[in-house]
Amino acid sequence: MPRPPFRADHVGSYLRPEHLREARERFAAGGLAAEDLHAIEDECIREVVRAQENVGLKGITDGEFRRTYFHVDFLERLEGVETRYGEFVSHFRKTDGTEVGFAPPTMHVGSKVKWVAPIQGPDFDFLKSVTTRTPKVCIPAPSMLHFRGGREAISEAVYPRLEDFYDDLTAAYRAEVADLAGRGCRYLQFDDTNLAYLCDPDIRARTKARGDDPDTLTRLYCKLVNDSIRDRPAGMTVCVHLCRGNFKSAWVAKGGYEPVAEILLNEMKIDGFFLEYDDERSGDFAPLRFAPKTATIVLGLMSSKRAAPEPKDEVKRRIEEATKYVPLDQCALSHQCGFSSTAHGNDLSEADQWIKLARLVEIAEEVWGGV
Repeated sequence: MPRPPFRADHVGSYLRPEHLREARERFAAGGLAAEDLHAIEDECIREVVRAQENVGLKGITDGEFRRTYFHVDFLERLEGVETRYGEFVSHFRKTDGTEVGFAPPTMHVGSKVKWVAPIQGPDFDFLKSVTTRTPKVCIPAPSMLHFRGGREAISEAVYPRLEDFYDDLTAAYRAEVADLAGRGCRYLQFDDTNLAYLCDPDIRARTKARGDDPDTLTRLYCKLVNDSIRDRPAGMTVCVHLCRGNFKSAWVAKGGYEPVAEILLNEMKIDGFFLEYDDERSGDFAPLRFAPKTATIVLGLMSSKRAAPEPKDEVKRRIEEATKYVPLDQCALSHQCGFSSTAHGNDLSEADQWIKLARLVEIAEEVWGGV
């Protein structure tokens, strides 16, 4: 494929090397200077870039090695956004039924939201300088500043009308997109858990109970992305990745895409959808009947949560099932999520990670004749 998303693509994050985790711990404890941590991050990013190139990927990320969380590190750089701790516990579950408690930071809006300085720009500059392939930037979707807290997390004194908050939020995103475009970024991905959470019947019920209509939110979140990218240059590919939760190989939501598919796939005006399809929690492929002919459907058939590489024949069979609803030439392949949406990482080794990615590339080459 001449432009992304590629036949074999990756959502974004990679397992953090042990020496990087140790360096970040030392920095947090005051035992390492910021410039020394940055230098270690630089070297680890060079290494993960080489590994991606060696395995055959065309879209290259920095592994999100400078972040702790896929979303918080970005959102808290917007003026007006406050990070709070200890307010919320998310209950993740593993396939064996084990529950993993996790208290992520929560985001609040206490003053006007503004873009005041480049957020991913300097990181993109470094990534671009260390790869000859297509550097990819992943940022949280704007809905990540709304869904979890809703109206209560956004100051009514500052924003008596939520419409004004949405306008300021998307203006801030447009400024970030423009900055990235000016630096040469041509592959941008928005990461969104909320649209996938709205596939879950229980979460939809809780959303209604707090006074929000799930279908209205789906339309809103599509509009927020559209408004955020409306000024992007013609050569910039924009995709969205939907995720039902990814923390230490555990998940939050379940349910097929049927509740959101028609709105999502037709109202979000982007180039590609990375969809989670690694197990039965994601439902069947029937919602793909709504896919527009202008967008690539990246089938997340492989799992970043499990160490064992998927059998090639099984993945090929599922690709064939998907083509009952969307043409093969319109599809691509990925893992359902990154390997380390937070710095904690999933339950597999770095060696497992690269074996799985090599399998991804191998399958794509056999199915499509290239990556």
